[in-house]
Amino acid sequence: MPCVTDAEHPRPSLDDPAYRQGVVDLLGLLAAGEYLAFERLVSEASFAPTLGQRLRIATIAIGELGHHRLLRERLEVLGEDPEEVMARFLPPLERWHAMTAPSDWLESLVKAYVGDSIATDFYREIGAVLDEETAALVLEVCSELGQTSVMVEEVRAAIQADPRRAGRLALWGRRLVGEALSQAQSVAAEHDALADLIMSESVASQIDLVELLERLTSAHVARMSALGLDA
Repeated sequence: MPCVTDAEHPRPSLDDPAYRQGVVDLLGLLAAGEYLAFERLVSEASFAPTLGQRLRIATIAIGELGHHRLLRERLEVLGEDPEEVMARFLPPLERWHAMTAPSDWLESLVKAYVGDSIATDFYREIGAVLDEETAALVLEVCSELGQTSVMVEEVRAAIQADPRRAGRLALWGRRLVGEALSQAQSVAAEHDALADLIMSESVASQIDLVELLERLTSAHVARMSALGLDA
């Protein structure tokens, strides 16, 4: 579980200009990510074998768009232009999606459940120790929107029908992890305010990075196992 702020480690304040800019960048990154997730899910729903499966994915996509709107609204409250802030993060996110474009329905499900969740877990951990309003928003937009039951059910049923699929999908899941880590490094390298926020005293004092990596790894292994795949 992520650390919780206390009297010894009070939450940071948006009155701090450097912290505020880091929050703006984080919200812009999340807003761009949520929109691209919506766009991708709608597009990849065409891979689904049945209309019912398409509709289940479309429902998740609508939830992603709802999260995107919440983030836009918060950026506007902070006096920022959401599109301008989001545009800073589109290139690395679009590179990630281009490099991890699924070739079929099952790969799209594994990407949505395993690949996207790596970043979501990280942002949830960081968001939990930010100022109260930002923390509440980040935790809300990092909720899973029902992906767990949908993705697990579909992938496990497909593997049960043809166990040979497991090996290919396991390799795909491992590739997603590598690409996600590379993308995270790219984003941090290109955006100083975001990197400074993550490494700031207010965040670093609340989160043990070694333990955080262990939790992220454990969560990934658990998701792969839930799908019936080896991590």
